[in-house]
Amino acid sequence: QVQLVESGGGLVQAGGSLRLSCAASGRTFSSYALGWFRQVLGKEREFVAAISRSGGSTSYGDSVKGRFTISRNDATNTVYLQMNSLKPEDTAVYYCGAALTGIMLRISAGYDYWGQGTQVTVSA
Repeated sequence: QVQLVESGGGLVQAGGSLRLSCAASGRTFSSYALGWFRQVLGKEREFVAAISRSGGSTSYGDSVKGRFTISRNDATNTVYLQMNSLKPEDTAVYYCGAALTGIMLRISAGYDYWGQGTQVTVSA
């Protein structure tokens, strides 16, 4: 079993920055790929970013490319999402997911465990 706990969400003005964290426990953290997704009420979960097991490969959704950065620290079992130049359309609940296959995917179905989510609200 893998437990994921997100933190770092909040209210920020457009143009500001936030850093989300996702702490993992329960399994070998370094063996799985990690991803961030976001969801607005009534809409499907949207891919934001993913990072490979080694941390050497990353992938980003088109709407966040160049503004967001995903990273991982295997020593602390934590994955981060640095969000810069935030826009009102970035407002959503952000979830981190763990893919036990170790395969970095852009679809939510590829992830086996999820955190409870953290709310990010960007005001205009």
